[in-house]
Amino acid sequence: MQLNSDFSQRVVIRPEHYHFVDSPLAGVSRMMLERAGDEVARATSIVRYAAGSGYSAHTHNGGEEILVLEGIFSDEHGDYPTGTYLRNPPGTSHQPFSKEGCTLLVKLWQFAEDDTTQLALNTQQAHWLPGLVDGLSVLPLHEHNGVNTALVRWAPNTQFTPHVHAGGEEILVLEGLFCDEFGEYPAGSWLRNPRYSSHAPFTLEQGALIYVKVGHIGANLLGDSFIEPSATAPHP
Repeated sequence: MQLNSDFSQRVVIRPEHYHFVDSPLAGVSRMMLERAGDEVARATSIVRYAAGSGYSAHTHNGGEEILVLEGIFSDEHGDYPTGTYLRNPPGTSHQPFSKEGCTLLVKLWQFAEDDTTQLALNTQQAHWLPGLVDGLSVLPLHEHNGVNTALVRWAPNTQFTPHVHAGGEEILVLEGLFCDEFGEYPAGSWLRNPRYSSHAPFTLEQGALIYVKVGHIGANLLGDSFIEPSATAPHP
């Protein structure tokens, strides 16, 4: 399957575009945002676990990144409430489930080969840092070789300076309304901006909370082998 797998193109998916499809295991469904490959794939998805559902034990050969969006996600290592950020590096295994149901952002096969950091961070209890402009606060989640992942909270009516993302940018709007000169993106919107793209983001009276990853497009990640070589070229 190839879905939004041309990484030289900008992609915007709003919540009204969501269409969940069943996974191979009962009670687990996926809204596929991008995918290159079949059941083993470089993939970014919104994943829903119905109450009492789960996956069989498995190993993540390409690594797994998770942000718990709603509910409590669990495995044999612990329980992870809303706001937990998880990284399971290549070679790790677990048997995930959810007693009461949950919704997750899941990214597969998007680790560098030498990124071995395993992480379970409760962002509800973490320390936020001031952003680059007034009205921004940042919670760094992970950094490896120029690939940075963070949560960014935008106060109402905050304007950021125009800037370029040499390694691309990916955003999931978690709360509020995020904006740039190309449009407005309510909670649940997912954006992927290609390498060397630029924008000048801002918020209105609602403010916003976003998950953001930069530097990962064309960064020689394990799952890049699933992508056509020309699909990570800079957007003209």
